[in-house]
Amino acid sequence: MTKDAPQPQPSHPYYPIGVEIAGYSPNESSVFTIIISFSLGLAAILGAVLVSATYLRPSMSKADKLAILWFALSGTLHCFFEGYFVSHHSIMGPAQNVLGQLWKEYALSDSRYLISDPFVVSIETITVTVWGPLCFVLTYLIAVQHPLRHALQVIICVAHIYGDVLYYATSLFDHYVNGVSYCRPEAFYFWGYYFFMNFIWIVVPASYLYESLSAISSAFRAIDRTAGRQKSE
Repeated sequence: MTKDAPQPQPSHPYYPIGVEIAGYSPNESSVFTIIISFSLGLAAILGAVLVSATYLRPSMSKADKLAILWFALSGTLHCFFEGYFVSHHSIMGPAQNVLGQLWKEYALSDSRYLISDPFVVSIETITVTVWGPLCFVLTYLIAVQHPLRHALQVIICVAHIYGDVLYYATSLFDHYVNGVSYCRPEAFYFWGYYFFMNFIWIVVPASYLYESLSAISSAFRAIDRTAGRQKSE
């Protein structure tokens, strides 16, 4: 009686088991080191943006400062972090710089980022080339109290919510309908990386969307009241 041949061990930790990742090599740095390095760079950028915005409008409210930080954060992540992915999506497996290693860590929750998946490459390309730069434009509009602030804020917030819904939908469709999971089975990767880190870009944009719609509605009500008074005179 012959024994069953041992099953070959996967050459990487990503799911689905057997997915091919060209040139994969494990991260050389620890997760802590990668996150600290990235966070320090991000903090420096956001600090510079806030100082510049405060210089433009010293009397800026705390709410506007928070909005500037949020949209500057979004713009920075879109243009630089996601921009790295768009530029290097076909060679992510062996990457050992901070951004490459960070993407490989996140990809434990979604391996599509290591296999040049058409959907994620397409939606990230739109995010990098359109929504990232517009987030920076919006930070300036907020700083100078430009009248177009709320119109652009509505557009960007809707785009963030719509993009996130599509991102969830395509992955979950493959999981529940096609039986293909791109996330490792540990709950931390699904709930921590995949769900929570993306859900932030639904919750926060939804709050700013409500703020802008309320401001626009109030402005039109004020116009209507003024027009009504003028007609009655």
